[in-house]
Amino acid sequence: MIQLLHLGAMVFDIQNKEVAMVGFNRLRQGWRWFWGLGLRWSKIGPLRPARSPLSFAVLFSLCLALVVACGGGPDSASDPAAGEAGGTEGGRIAIGTTLSARTLDPADAYEIFPGILLHNLGDQLYTYVPGTTDLAPQLATDLPTISNDGLIYTIPLREDVTFHDGSAFNAEVMAFSIQRFMENGGRPAFLLAEKIDTVEATEDYELTIILKSPFAAFTALLTFWGVTPIPPDQYTIGEGQFIPDSFIGTGPYKLASFGSDAIKLDVNEDYWGEKPANEGIDIQIFTSPANLYNTFTTGGLDVAYQTLDPDQIVSLEEGADQGGWQVIEAGTTVVNYMSLNQKIEPLNDVRVRQAIAAMIDRNLVNERVFKGQAEPLYSLIPTSFEVYEPVMKEAYGDGNFDQARELLTEAGFSETNPFTFEIWYPSASTPRAIVANTLKESFEAGLPGLVQVEVQTAEGATLWGNIDKGIYPSVLANWYPDYYDVDTFVQPFLSCDQGSEATLCDSGASQSNGSFYYSQKANDLIAAQRAEQDPAVREDLFRQIQDLLAADVPYIPLWQNKDYVFSQAGVAGVAIQPTQQFLFWQISKGS
Repeated sequence: MIQLLHLGAMVFDIQNKEVAMVGFNRLRQGWRWFWGLGLRWSKIGPLRPARSPLSFAVLFSLCLALVVACGGGPDSASDPAAGEAGGTEGGRIAIGTTLSARTLDPADAYEIFPGILLHNLGDQLYTYVPGTTDLAPQLATDLPTISNDGLIYTIPLREDVTFHDGSAFNAEVMAFSIQRFMENGGRPAFLLAEKIDTVEATEDYELTIILKSPFAAFTALLTFWGVTPIPPDQYTIGEGQFIPDSFIGTGPYKLASFGSDAIKLDVNEDYWGEKPANEGIDIQIFTSPANLYNTFTTGGLDVAYQTLDPDQIVSLEEGADQGGWQVIEAGTTVVNYMSLNQKIEPLNDVRVRQAIAAMIDRNLVNERVFKGQAEPLYSLIPTSFEVYEPVMKEAYGDGNFDQARELLTEAGFSETNPFTFEIWYPSASTPRAIVANTLKESFEAGLPGLVQVEVQTAEGATLWGNIDKGIYPSVLANWYPDYYDVDTFVQPFLSCDQGSEATLCDSGASQSNGSFYYSQKANDLIAAQRAEQDPAVREDLFRQIQDLLAADVPYIPLWQNKDYVFSQAGVAGVAIQPTQQFLFWQISKGS
């Protein structure tokens, strides 16, 4: 994930996601793009699509190399955080990042970095066994008892938990916290509000939640960082009533200070669970990857996480032995894809969409754009899920121009009547600019005269504000999941609330993200997997859904991001979880 890139006079800062595709409606789309799960956009002009991708990539790599080689030491005049950064003494851990936290209010935090903070400052009803994707109780004492109709979840709660302020946790408090999450109108409110009918304390330490309709992924959803208890005497229920700069929870750390350039967490000595292996966390927030890189390599930080440029990552990997630091690589569940608008000719012809899928060379994209720091993706479902099937590879391969020529010829195209294809991307995303130009060069070289590609760009707010209007033939985008379940990789893409085979999607998820895909079979399969409690049956339904993706091609999966974290020698317990969480309490430092 590329955070700060310099191309001539153009500068932008991307904290975690270059783009955030929307799930269910335009409101969600606007928030998830603009706040981007931790992104900050700087004002830049559009890139020039006429530049060839090869020269573009050379310039990109050269400028990144200059950032790595010539960045110099941290400049406190331009980066106040850099002047204050330094390795902590004793058992405190110094972490550096370019991510920022807009808010710590669990009812409003929808970005990944505050989510990591809340995960360490608070507890959820359920969590995952470290290093795995196995669900486990946290504030609950057991997995929920679910009624036969899949609507009623009865959850037993721990009785030995207190908040950071000493007040007691119980079922009434948990019910209040969930109700506040749904009613205060924060960015993630829809996650629960669309699914929960009622929530109440049926005993002092028993919570009962009744759903509006069966939802097999509901227990996984209860691991979301915002579903954390907060004391009712410190927080209120009311539209827009948020407390962004403080937090009182039940987790292993207490919030000591919260600022734009530094955040400090102290150990909660009264924590009911596993005590942290360190004496606290000092987080320095840098305004550029260059300062983060330089401060880490000069020993000013114990851990560097999110986000360094590709050349900086390569430099740290190659210099690990000499520098004495550790390189931790992890997969992510961030999927990157191309959305194809079936309401614009000739993309209404499935053969044309299939031809585009056949022309895509993911390995070329990975090596040229990401220096191998990504993973080719052949389904909308990430590779970390067992149900993942590389259906696009099986159906179309990579750079299969013979198949593409045959499909386009059947669709009526020829050298005298070439297929003209527009690829759109948000102007602030340099990675997608290079991807788009790489695809243009590859397509036109693979089928000269038969395919002509036009690379187009628009300012992000404009692009995502208009994508549901059907303006763009194709868009490069990505998706960061809300919870760790396959549902969140299929329902937001392939479902449609209103539409038909003739009119395509008029209202719903696929309309919101610009494909306008409508398939009654897809709707039925998605509804069935949501209601199904048998994992084996759900897996079969997901396989059928992936087969539909390959046959109908409303989207083309492209690549899956990798995550990197670096730690100094003597620092142990640094790991990114399969669910993308970062457990600070596991980190320790030798003397």
